[in-house]
Amino acid sequence: MFPELTDSSAVQRLLNGVDYLVDEGMATALFLALTLGQPLLLEGEPGVGKTAAAKALAKALDTPLIRLQCYEGLTVSEALYEWNYQRQLLAIRLAESHHERLTDADLFSAEFLQERPILRAIRYDGPTAPVLLIDEIDRADDEFEALLLEFLGEAAITIPELGTFTAARPPIVVLTSNRSRELHDALRRRCLYHWIDFPAPERAAEILRRSVPAATEALIGSTSDFVGRVRQLDLDKAPGMAEAIDWVSALSALGATELIRADIIRTISAIAKTPDDRNTIVDALEDLGPAHPAPV
Repeated sequence: MFPELTDSSAVQRLLNGVDYLVDEGMATALFLALTLGQPLLLEGEPGVGKTAAAKALAKALDTPLIRLQCYEGLTVSEALYEWNYQRQLLAIRLAESHHERLTDADLFSAEFLQERPILRAIRYDGPTAPVLLIDEIDRADDEFEALLLEFLGEAAITIPELGTFTAARPPIVVLTSNRSRELHDALRRRCLYHWIDFPAPERAAEILRRSVPAATEALIGSTSDFVGRVRQLDLDKAPGMAEAIDWVSALSALGATELIRADIIRTISAIAKTPDDRNTIVDALEDLGPAHPAPV
């Protein structure tokens, strides 16, 4: 599909060009998804960069990103397609005014079909396949997973009134899950799979360096190390890279050049998203280090 991407290193370089840093495992998973044309299921803790991976891939390939945000109760009409009932009603009234009669075939035709993200990705006719992000699939119902099986396996969907639509150029499909529930084997069998861990301190520091260029090296180094230690605590929600970037941005905006206790406490809401997590981090400050006391 992408002859210029000859190996995983080429994928790393491609994503590096849009400031999305991946390790060898992630680069290999993306390379195989692009080469084999199979959907890729990304799992990991919230904040490790699953959604950002799809966004970065679309940007790097200069192709549209089509996003489907999943939630409980998601239906066919919101994810695949819907009929334009208002236009159908207007067509009926117009036909009646001309003493004509419309059949079901007249009303349920492509003219009255409204594309939702999945059908839009299938029918996209641009020069490069779009990236379809099916985000947080674990939030959707079991029934919705079943609706996806034809699409994931064949890059096609069937509309009873019109037949089967098959993608001339299969979209690049990335599914994400936070493992809030277990996904069915039928869905997993149709996807390549990769688990994303929190980045190592060195890579986390490089991500922060690119995301917050105004921050000092001392601040970046100490905060990336500190956040890594915080993730070892018993928290309701461990801070991801998004929180780490927000935190360094806040510290830098306050003029901090290195990590000190006073600044940690006044900006802790950037990485602690519940009162319990805030208290846990504050109580553990002596053990977390390194954080210098406030200068006298």
